[in-house]
Amino acid sequence: MTDNRVETIDERGWREALPESIRPYTERGPLAAFFLGVSSGFPYAMIGATLTTRLAQDGLTKKSITAFTLVFLAYNFKFLWAWIVDGVKLPILGRLGQRVSWLILTGLLVIAAVANLAFVDPSASLLATANAAILVGIAGATFDIVIDAYRIEQLEPRQLGTGSGMTQYGWRIGSAGAGALALVIAPRLGWEAAYLACSALALPAMLTGLILGEPKRYREPVVRRGIGEAVGAVWKPFAEFFRRRGAFLVLLFILVHKVGDTMANLTFRLLFDDLKFTNDEIAFYDVGLGFWAYLVGIFVGGILYSKLGMKRSVLISLVLMCVSNFSFAALAQAGHSNIGMASAIGFENFASGIGGVTVIAYFSALCDLRFTASQFALISAAASIVGRFLTGTTAGGLVEQLGYPNFYLLTTLAAVPGILLFWLMMRSGLVDSSIGTAGKEGEGDARKDRPGDPIQAGD
Repeated sequence: MTDNRVETIDERGWREALPESIRPYTERGPLAAFFLGVSSGFPYAMIGATLTTRLAQDGLTKKSITAFTLVFLAYNFKFLWAWIVDGVKLPILGRLGQRVSWLILTGLLVIAAVANLAFVDPSASLLATANAAILVGIAGATFDIVIDAYRIEQLEPRQLGTGSGMTQYGWRIGSAGAGALALVIAPRLGWEAAYLACSALALPAMLTGLILGEPKRYREPVVRRGIGEAVGAVWKPFAEFFRRRGAFLVLLFILVHKVGDTMANLTFRLLFDDLKFTNDEIAFYDVGLGFWAYLVGIFVGGILYSKLGMKRSVLISLVLMCVSNFSFAALAQAGHSNIGMASAIGFENFASGIGGVTVIAYFSALCDLRFTASQFALISAAASIVGRFLTGTTAGGLVEQLGYPNFYLLTTLAAVPGILLFWLMMRSGLVDSSIGTAGKEGEGDARKDRPGDPIQAGD
């Protein structure tokens, strides 16, 4: 607490000169979340849009390209090994602290995996490319486990909204920056140089951990000395979550809320390629305009979260993300149109920016601080596993059978169940009862209509 008071006194002068809506973003926790987000976003781009563009330009079929989205399943199954990050102390590096040591190790693994993907040739060996992409997926997913745990434990409950916003700012800069950098370098120096240059984006998270040290809300799990305790390290995080009232309904919401959005997002580059947009047009609209629209959405999401509270802001963001899929049905129907592309990408990124703040803040608040890495890994993995599985197994075929307009209409309808389920959870009080200690312990309370409001007796 002493460090926090000193920081407040020292920084009060210049912070008070800033607009009130900007001040929370300048605190140490949200700033750390930004740099963590940069490193979290770039591996996703390396096996996502960037790899999709690389494979499309090498002449692969749509079914082969969309099958590569199954690589993202590494992110969906990361909860299976997340307990290791919570409970295993690394030799030598462990002296830096549990979270910091894992940040360093996983960051190095991501750099090595991206370098390996740089030197494979998809046209020569599709299997070698798939194996290299899987390695990036596993390394990136493990890096994400550590980054998410570090972020949540660094933030107070009142900072979860702004911290999630800064994470999304960083994630988009890391993802879009890596994608744009790769598109610019690849035609000039080759995909090898492009991937190697992007690997440096693992450094911000590693340096953040080294500079700030262990997060202040880190809680040491129960000491484990025997086989029974070791087994408990695996199941206790999940047992704690499922003991909460309505836990299975909460998990159902996590599973279905992003199905339509995920299916749509992972096929955008295929749409752009079929509509004959050039790499420069994709870089300008999808990466450039989309980037700024996303940043605006994040800022608006932070305001909605602080003014309306977690529950209402999440509901609004779910509706906006649902409607955004419809805009791509309109673009697909219109054909090659720069205005249409700008409108669709702008609205989709604006809506995703709002959702990136509000939904991630809710998911962060669900965690128990004793099991942050394990529980957030389960939550974040479940959040997109259905959509990614459907994209990898059926999206390409659905696009070919239905056509792009009808496909995006289908993804719009797929988002409706998540909206209805969250509304029912709000009405029944399940949203409040599902919140873990990460949303209650410390300054503020995520359950409040205004998360920074003081906690009343009996809450």
